[in-house]
Amino acid sequence: MTHTWVTSMGGPLIVVPESACHLWGGAPRNYPDDEGDYGRACAVEDLIGLIDVGPPKALVLGDDPAAATFLPGHGVIVREIAGDPDVDYEPIVARLLPDVTWDPELSWDVREPVILFDSVHASSEIASGEHLRIELSPGRYSVGAAYTEIPGEASLILIRLTLDAGAI
Repeated sequence: MTHTWVTSMGGPLIVVPESACHLWGGAPRNYPDDEGDYGRACAVEDLIGLIDVGPPKALVLGDDPAAATFLPGHGVIVREIAGDPDVDYEPIVARLLPDVTWDPELSWDVREPVILFDSVHASSEIASGEHLRIELSPGRYSVGAAYTEIPGEASLILIRLTLDAGAI
């Protein structure tokens, strides 16, 4: 199966609720003197973190500027640290998921589709740049992350989005 991959120019990727994308300023022209929203995303030191974008929260995919895609059948964002971009990660992730040890999870409220893109871009650049629209059911999600290596195949960061039953 072919998936759309979103790459980074060197900073973190971000997942913003669709209606809040227009509030994202990316890196200002006078960066690094003014770090803007991009600087806030760069301040996330863990594999994942949440920051405000207007009233809603956005999910920052921190730690490494790795390309990412979403596997809807598993509710997992896959970030490729090292590997072959032509590999179908769907069966690899399916094989890995039962044994993954997740970092402490975050709680993220989602009420609409979200957009995955490079945090350096301002909202005016999202439509013309690489991005991925992810359809998520409204609700509260537990978001966990894990770094995993598959000898001879790939090094990946997995971000699992699990809808909490009964929340919101």
